[in-house]
Amino acid sequence: MPARPIIVPEDVPVELVEGFEKLMTEVGVTDDFPDEVEQAAEQACSASLPLSPPDLTAIEFFAIDPPGAKDIDQIMHLSRDGDGYLVRYGIACVSAFVEPGGPVDVESHRRGQTYYAPHRRFPLYPPVLSESAASLLAGQTRPAFVWHIRLDAAGEVVDVDLGRAMVRSREQLTYDDAQARIDDGSASESLMLLREIGEKRLKIETERGGVSLNLPAQEVEVVDGQWTLIFRAALPVEDWNAQISLLTGICAAKLMLRAKVGIVRTLPAADERALRRLRRVARAMGVPWPDDMGYPDFVRSLDPETPKGVAMMYACTSLFRGAGYLSFDGTVPKDNEHAALATPYAHTTAPLRRLVDRYVLECCAAIVAGEEVPGWVREALPELPEQMTEADRRAKRFERGIVDLVEALVLHDRIGQSFRGTIVDVDDQDGDRGSLLLEDPAVEARLVGKRLEAGEEVDATLESADMVTGKVEFRS
Repeated sequence: MPARPIIVPEDVPVELVEGFEKLMTEVGVTDDFPDEVEQAAEQACSASLPLSPPDLTAIEFFAIDPPGAKDIDQIMHLSRDGDGYLVRYGIACVSAFVEPGGPVDVESHRRGQTYYAPHRRFPLYPPVLSESAASLLAGQTRPAFVWHIRLDAAGEVVDVDLGRAMVRSREQLTYDDAQARIDDGSASESLMLLREIGEKRLKIETERGGVSLNLPAQEVEVVDGQWTLIFRAALPVEDWNAQISLLTGICAAKLMLRAKVGIVRTLPAADERALRRLRRVARAMGVPWPDDMGYPDFVRSLDPETPKGVAMMYACTSLFRGAGYLSFDGTVPKDNEHAALATPYAHTTAPLRRLVDRYVLECCAAIVAGEEVPGWVREALPELPEQMTEADRRAKRFERGIVDLVEALVLHDRIGQSFRGTIVDVDDQDGDRGSLLLEDPAVEARLVGKRLEAGEEVDATLESADMVTGKVEFRS
């Protein structure tokens, strides 16, 4: 199949188009599938699926996703269960459409995950599968893995069950829709419980020593053909929604570790040297960090509305590095926790967009049913960590490259102008190099100056903005 041309608005400079094409080639990203993969996917999606008991189409599931999303991995239904709660979480059953060792399976291992650009999606699976037959679209009956997680009144897990079923989502909400309904009281009981359960799970996360760095997200926005950059703070409903996904991933990890077979997402704990360095950075910025306050509480004390607070949060990202995957079969591996979450955790809720989730779901379903984990799953486990790590690396490089190119687009005609910004990072090896964060336009770019200090607000001159390479540089 011939490669499709990159699609960008007509008024975007040719240099940016060249930059996108160069980035795609360097990272190895494409949404074109080999003919045999497309054909295999179409055949699988057109075949009749046996109705899997039980039939849960009467349950009023709903989804919360970004606007325009078609690859719907998750749907949920929340209800009271005595003085506790019942979380029903439906996850797309991709394995119903993918033959182990077949063309679609082989291609998914090569890709590892879906890659995103503002104007285009580069999917893990052909759209006939990921955006149609396997996607949990509203109003459509679909096969799914359905988690039943019972919680007590405090939000702690009491019981976990998992099985295949047929489901039908009633509605697909955006985050804005969901937040507005909860705020004005028009939400269904199921949606309203998302806040109640989410807040209790956040409290549990705090108590076990977990922490999330909710930095304002730098996003590319395309409106009426105009490409802009914004910083978007997460809505509360996004945190509550994330807690349901994290809850499921925690349950999955614990199931697999008890059964001694599966794959978990890991993050090593920060060492004391890194903590001491971070405390020195806080002192240099003038950000209070009492000696008796731990790292999680310190992060929660930061104010993302202030320049120093944002700079300190950026500095905190250096504390936890080295996230990876750990597969095992027959033994319980050491260092199996995710340090930022302070618990074992597995990726399990996005099988349409991430390869590893398909394997986690198959492992967990077999474990809960008291069956042997399928041979094709066990055979793939040893190679999955390396495959997923490589996919993560490519995704980060691609997403950062996209933002770099759009930053150059936004700034290319303003070279020589002065901007007010905050220094959010200083190079450990060279104190005259760092990163500058602008609020408007929403840009984070390289900065060169004398004796830079993180957290300091400075005036800097834009020296370069290359739309082919995406390199933007300021000088103070």
